[in-house]
Amino acid sequence: MKTWRNASLALSAAAVLALTTACGQDQGNQTPAGSVGAAAPAGAPAENGAGYGSGAGYGSGAGSGGQEAAAKPAGQLAVWESKELGKVVTDSEGLTLYRFDKDSPNPPKSACEGDCAKAWPVVTAEGAKPPAGVDASLMGELTRADGTKQLTIDGWPMYRYAKDAKPGDTKGQGVGGTWFAAAPDGKKAALAGGGDEGAADDEGTAGEGAAEDQGEGAGAADLAGLSVRKDPKLGEIVVDKNGMTVYRFEKDSAWPMKTACTGECLEKWPVVEPVDKNDTEGISLKGYVTFNRPDGIKQQTIDCWPLYTFAGDKKPGDTNGQGVGGTWFAVSPTGKMVATAK
Repeated sequence: MKTWRNASLALSAAAVLALTTACGQDQGNQTPAGSVGAAAPAGAPAENGAGYGSGAGYGSGAGSGGQEAAAKPAGQLAVWESKELGKVVTDSEGLTLYRFDKDSPNPPKSACEGDCAKAWPVVTAEGAKPPAGVDASLMGELTRADGTKQLTIDGWPMYRYAKDAKPGDTKGQGVGGTWFAAAPDGKKAALAGGGDEGAADDEGTAGEGAAEDQGEGAGAADLAGLSVRKDPKLGEIVVDKNGMTVYRFEKDSAWPMKTACTGECLEKWPVVEPVDKNDTEGISLKGYVTFNRPDGIKQQTIDCWPLYTFAGDKKPGDTNGQGVGGTWFAVSPTGKMVATAK
């Protein structure tokens, strides 16, 4: 009995030591402050369930083998007048409809499948009726690989955003620099003070706009789930599969793993969802584990530090989150905070 107990204690100690080695080293003088909640890290990245993080709704599309979110019919469409975006199409429940730059309108083709379709559920065409005053001929459908008939407007496939919870929400606007609320004519809803961002890429050949994908974003679809970009001011920094800058929060903690960004904070700083180790390039895999947050969201870490993107970054290459509040910083390939360039 004594021998069994000693062996059991030894195994427990070994497990704690292994976890400490993964998440307890090289913290330096970065003492966390104001942290709330704690959860033990999982042994390996989990499935991209909620689809709210970097993928943030950025949707990896890598395919985790899970089911896409249940597609729901659009019903009677309506047009909502947004102060920020102008006229926006909604479904029968008042939820905003979105379009994806990487899709193609002619012929209609969807580039959002797998994990992407969890964050961006497709809108089915069954029973869809055009809003009053909108040309019904603009409405159509495409048949997805699973047989679902997806609603299109002027050829562009329509989606909802899983994080929009009530009528009037437009949390998907500008996500990844590729997702935009849909205007009644199928173009992108205009940002406040700006013109119709969809005008240029909705003209010309099929898929041309999707390929351009907002300047620096061109080719972003070829990036790994997490990779490294050479920024002219910050040096080597981590970016997600859409080329969006990845950040760390100084008030978080790596060991014990804690987050100080909850609730409304996550609206500005969406979590980076779990990314498989095999879907990384140039990233240190030390402490590369999933953080099971107290709010139920699964978050990717590097060196056990939770990772985020910034809603204020509108296109690949943006680093608008760098130095915000003196607590948010871009991440190096080893998980360190990158100092603000002088």
